[in-house]
Amino acid sequence: MTRIDAQSPSAHAASEVISQLQSYFVNGLNDLTRTLGANNPFIGVEWFRDEGAHGGGVRYEATDEQLFNRGSVNYSQVHYDDDPTKKLSSATAISTIIHPSNPLVPSMHMHISWTQMRDGSGYWRLMADLNPSNPNSSDTHIFENTLSEAAQSYYEEGRAQGERYFYIPALGRHRGVSHFYLENFNSSDEESDKRFASLFGKKVINTYICIISNAIKERQEVEDEARRHQLEYHTLYLLQVLTLDRGTTSGLLIHNQNDVGIMGSLPSHVSTSLLLSWIGKLKGVQNDLLQVIVDTLGEGDKVLVDEKMKSALANVVRQHYMLHPNAIALQASGETISPTVNNHR
Repeated sequence: MTRIDAQSPSAHAASEVISQLQSYFVNGLNDLTRTLGANNPFIGVEWFRDEGAHGGGVRYEATDEQLFNRGSVNYSQVHYDDDPTKKLSSATAISTIIHPSNPLVPSMHMHISWTQMRDGSGYWRLMADLNPSNPNSSDTHIFENTLSEAAQSYYEEGRAQGERYFYIPALGRHRGVSHFYLENFNSSDEESDKRFASLFGKKVINTYICIISNAIKERQEVEDEARRHQLEYHTLYLLQVLTLDRGTTSGLLIHNQNDVGIMGSLPSHVSTSLLLSWIGKLKGVQNDLLQVIVDTLGEGDKVLVDEKMKSALANVVRQHYMLHPNAIALQASGETISPTVNNHR
């Protein structure tokens, strides 16, 4: 099969920016593993939307289990050039999550995307957040400074939306320690916006690789308590992704051709005992969703989330929102909510 790219010049330009960011990050991570004496590079896995007729993508997955609990750097472009009835023309994105194995080294999530509508208008979405299981004030300070420098005059807006989006009401806490989310970004200067997205992504990538490189070298003595905190945090991460994250839900509702890739942010193990303790704290039918998630994972203080389990969880989330479409209103949002699913219809 062959992936057919979107025909729009704007989509093509966005694809260049985003694919370059993917290569830049993967190369940086591979260089890091070699510096640390390993030779297990990220491997590419391609997927196709409607056998490539409407695009698809490629994700690079971590193979070095000594360094990475889970790691995924995803590029995708979906388009409807042959279907003028769709509101959406194309969507091009990089979405990445890195979960280091060492619990003293922070996880990081980044998403940068260009969405173009049928009338030719479009907007960028930029997200970046630092997610440690055992917070380190120096890491947080460095990452926050990078967001401020990279986002420039948009920092306060993005920080405010990020704080709102990554908040978990049921637990009264945020998913991470530093959050940035800029939605519907378009300054009316296409070249300037493209450069902004590229520089933002590269600065976040450079800073994160610097943070984890130093942390891996300096924080080698790990106590059992730190490992326990990591498992608890990975469980919280799964809760947020499967019950609150609109991007995950939208991707699963739009199609079922990349379920494992969409679930690429999930860590390797979670505690269903801890998940059980949170049932009743969520809003409305989200408690029903959490119960089915627990039933699907099975009992245990440390349950493996492999590819088969990712596919099963993807179906659980998809079926839940097909049965309870209004429950999407219970999910996280910034100041504005993009009608992502409707745009694909």
